[in-house]
Amino acid sequence: MIKKTFSISLLVFLALFIFSCGSGDKKKNKVTDTIPADLSKINDLISKDPNNADLYNQRAKYYVEKKNMDAALTDINKAMSIDSTKAPFYVTLSDIYFSQGKAKNCRKALEKSIALDPEYVEGLMKLAELHLFFKEYPKTFEYISRALKIDKQNSKAYLMKGMAYKEMGDTGNAIRSMQKAVEIDENYFEAYIQLGILFSAKHNRLAVDYLNDALKIDPKSIEAHYALAMFYQEHDDLNKAIEEYTTILKIDPKYKAAHYNLGYIHLVYLKVYDVAIKHFSNAISVDPNYAEAYYNRGYCYELLGDVNNALLDYQKAIQIKPEYQKAIDGQNRVEALKKR
Repeated sequence: MIKKTFSISLLVFLALFIFSCGSGDKKKNKVTDTIPADLSKINDLISKDPNNADLYNQRAKYYVEKKNMDAALTDINKAMSIDSTKAPFYVTLSDIYFSQGKAKNCRKALEKSIALDPEYVEGLMKLAELHLFFKEYPKTFEYISRALKIDKQNSKAYLMKGMAYKEMGDTGNAIRSMQKAVEIDENYFEAYIQLGILFSAKHNRLAVDYLNDALKIDPKSIEAHYALAMFYQEHDDLNKAIEEYTTILKIDPKYKAAHYNLGYIHLVYLKVYDVAIKHFSNAISVDPNYAEAYYNRGYCYELLGDVNNALLDYQKAIQIKPEYQKAIDGQNRVEALKKR
């Protein structure tokens, strides 16, 4: 059975969205680059006010979002050459460094931001996130506390605090922190997801309520549907688990974990081996190197008495994972059967 853990991300980037088009005839081919409207607007503002540092920071943030780090770095350096005293500029710089894997530079940039403005909440929160990323929990709590002294209604601070407690194994404080986050922001999707996962680990049906709260916010969230399906599966509510996995596959037909777990339910719980084979085959069609799916499909074949197909699947699983003991044992079993 597949399980997944969910966590907040430090940085979320969108794909670069630049189009080009051409027009003309055989003698003349004229190419025109189409610049996105939001970037074009910033460019126009900069052309009218070329010494406005805030505009260069704004464009740098746009480029960070679009993953164009070279352009982002050029713009933030320009912004700081005009005015090096603004804390937000160093947070933008930290995002660039983080995306480049330069953790030390990222930290220095964030420390500079709060040195310039000790009450700059975004800088404090980014530092807390960075320390959480590296599992430096005392520092994480230190910067969260500083941020909360400035803004007591900072729901993200409570979510981050809850994540730190969760990683430390302090479930009680993790839950209390997450609950505070949704008390402040009743539409905080990630906090509902985390509460669902935390209560699932405690085998508490409040998990269902919190995950359904998340789905009210985003009905197509595979993350929420999957966590809900896992709860139902682990508590033998198989019809609802199947329903959730089926919903996931309507949203994303190539979500291999849903195919696999449907196979697992039909193999282990329902013992409908031919149906299980279909689901494991679907998982394999999505991921041809899915060793566990080959093993379980092979086991289904073995239980149905089809030793030839069972052997092929066990061999394929071993080819993918040479130390896969279950597959090795399965191969030995069916080879012994074939010799009889």
